[in-house]
Amino acid sequence: MTGDLPGLLDGLRAFAIPMRTRFRGITVREGAVLLGPAGWGEFSPFAEYGPRESARWLASALESALAPWPAPVRDRIPVNATVPAVGPERARQIVTASECRTAKVKVAERGQDDAADIERVEAVRDALGPEGRIRVDANGGWGVDRAVRMLRRLAAFGLEYAEQPCATLDELAELRRRVAIPIAADESIRRAEDPLRVRAAGAADIVMLKVAPLGGVRAALRVAEACGLPAVVSSAVDTSVGLAAGVALAAALPELPYACGLATMSLLAGDVTASPLAETGGELPVRRPPADAAALARWEADPAPWRKRALAAAEFLPAERPA
Repeated sequence: MTGDLPGLLDGLRAFAIPMRTRFRGITVREGAVLLGPAGWGEFSPFAEYGPRESARWLASALESALAPWPAPVRDRIPVNATVPAVGPERARQIVTASECRTAKVKVAERGQDDAADIERVEAVRDALGPEGRIRVDANGGWGVDRAVRMLRRLAAFGLEYAEQPCATLDELAELRRRVAIPIAADESIRRAEDPLRVRAAGAADIVMLKVAPLGGVRAALRVAEACGLPAVVSSAVDTSVGLAAGVALAAALPELPYACGLATMSLLAGDVTASPLAETGGELPVRRPPADAAALARWEADPAPWRKRALAAAEFLPAERPA
């Protein structure tokens, strides 16, 4: 794998795209794309990630650039709308503008109180109507007691599941024993040295799979198979180049019981392709849009820091690319 890196890095293109709404604490999504014989790959670990953690993101980018993805078993992917930690009126607007019948609502935002979360989820329920599905995502922001209290209050709005309500596996396992709402693990999968500990710990009913943090489409498929739990494929706030890898994973999973969190292009003010992966009718098509020269030029950033990050991450790559 590392033998292919120098040539790919020569053509690396960096981007900095503003977010429409502050999300995950960021206002600009930064990263890089690179082109190989199989197509474009995205390398966009978040700023706080060091070389060891970024190595998985690099492995994913190299897989996308160098190897064809597994064959799909479906040609369209159901997706959810994503509602950031905005006020209730804006939340209602986001859901109304989307054609999705499922919405993921961010909660436990730093600096906001529980009442703001409840108002946001209530607004989303109102916008979706009684038949729509709602899941909440706390990004590990609650302790167990607060999670129990909040999930019992939010249960009135008919939650499909709660994504990473607490930070640790022990907390998630305790929470599962105290609430009836299904628990989905996200950070406990993508930031763990051993993602499979989630099932062993009895910490989740559902696993969130993000291609880049797990090291690529094939690595994510192996995690899904080993976990043996229902899977939801989600975005890491990627451009369409990165989203295409998530779509490829969702398309290759044997079963896909839940809408996926891949309709995230609406969070970005732009894209690196001329044909963004945007949802229509609550679905994404299984396709792979290439990066576009004009789009790249519009959001161009200095590639040097990203080449440096990639080379540092490469020190932690496996010696050979897995088949």
